[in-house]
Amino acid sequence: MANQKKRSGSFCGRTRREFLWQTGGGFGAAAMTSMLSEDGFFNTANANEATYANPLAAKPPHFAPKAKSVIFLFMYGGPSHIDTFDEKPAMKGMDGKTVDVKTFGRGGHRAGGRIVEPRWEFEKYGECGKSVSTLFPNVAKHVDDIAFLHSMTADSPIHGSAMLMMNSGKVLSGSPALGSWVNYGLGSVNENLPGFVVMLDPSGGPISGAKNWSSGYMPATYQGTVFRSKGAPILDLARPDDMSVDVQRRLLDSIQDANAQHLTQRQGNSDLASRIASYELAYKMQSTAPEAVDLATEDAATLDMYGINNDRTRDFGTRCLMARRLVQRGVRFIQLYSGGSHNDANWDAHGDLEVNHNKHAGNTDLPIAALLADLKQRGMLDETLVVWGGEFGRQPTAEYAKGTGRDHNSYGFTMWMAGGGIKGGMSYGTTDELGSRAVENPLHVKNMHATVLHQMGLDPNRLSFFYSGLDQKLVGVEDVEPIHDIIA
Repeated sequence: MANQKKRSGSFCGRTRREFLWQTGGGFGAAAMTSMLSEDGFFNTANANEATYANPLAAKPPHFAPKAKSVIFLFMYGGPSHIDTFDEKPAMKGMDGKTVDVKTFGRGGHRAGGRIVEPRWEFEKYGECGKSVSTLFPNVAKHVDDIAFLHSMTADSPIHGSAMLMMNSGKVLSGSPALGSWVNYGLGSVNENLPGFVVMLDPSGGPISGAKNWSSGYMPATYQGTVFRSKGAPILDLARPDDMSVDVQRRLLDSIQDANAQHLTQRQGNSDLASRIASYELAYKMQSTAPEAVDLATEDAATLDMYGINNDRTRDFGTRCLMARRLVQRGVRFIQLYSGGSHNDANWDAHGDLEVNHNKHAGNTDLPIAALLADLKQRGMLDETLVVWGGEFGRQPTAEYAKGTGRDHNSYGFTMWMAGGGIKGGMSYGTTDELGSRAVENPLHVKNMHATVLHQMGLDPNRLSFFYSGLDQKLVGVEDVEPIHDIIA
């Protein structure tokens, strides 16, 4: 009797949830999980395979989009806004003077520093009269198509976390990249190419590497695919030499048959179906990807316009032209990195500002201008959103006792957008007279993300993915508004 009471007391001490979970060896909980899954409670990641759809299938937008594709020109390392697109006349004649300005960079919090006067002259361009430094004489010709965002802010002045924020909206790793969100929200209109493509600088990838184009907690089908500008566009994609096209075709047919049979006969984890869809895409890319990046069909004038015949601009020009070709083939999101690895291999000008920025601006100015001109002359700029910027800007003061190097600045910096339903010839927001922080209409990285999603026809506050018990969003829990003033 005592033992019976003890067992009874132990049973009564359990919650109803524990009772359901443990009764019958857990089969009650399994049944509940299946019913909730059929109702979509666990989202696509755990949905019934009978209702599973190709994750890359084209999906309707929330509303009519202004843009169909995004090309994100990422200036890794942090270009100096006050030396490129954010003119500060008040700094003239202040070189070497000490000012009381609070800064926060890799050197920590500081109060005061030695002014590094901008090293390049500014000239006015276009009907809008926008001032642009002599670092970007070719991009400057397109200011009437560009909206400059001069009051950007971010949460971190450290490369790794700042890169993750600019790419995924979070300073910690594990969240999907902006391109993954676009891929997830809209799918792909080209079944033979990935919806999210990344092209890296020849010097290497950025800090944190693949985390910057990861799909995070989403299925891997939404992650970025790295394309190369030389050799095979995608590593490990070429078929084995001893596998004929006919053998490959039969292999794909067998995969598709197995996929169809699996979807109609079994229930359970949808990851298998997702992997099969990935295998099918890989097969199709074997024949499609090389053609998409083959520049042999481009005329001589186009190659020259992008600077492909010049050693200095060949690499970035090639990638910009590849981006245009991918947009023509329906790729949703393309990200090009200028700069890789560490130190002066990217825009991270801690030592000699002039050497660093002359190098990277000289590599990218002509190709970027060519991309804008090419898209426009083909009638594609209206439907292609071009974004330019780095993970943060740079401070007005020197980092060291000697030299012209600037530390990181996440308090205020410049990015710009063109095409894709964005108003051209305008500047939004300002930094103070030294460019140390945003003072008028400050913008957060999330506002930029919200604008990109909005132009693609996605409501940034509706687009969500159920994970870990929450409806996760790129812009976070609180609603974030796009930058309405720059939207045409």
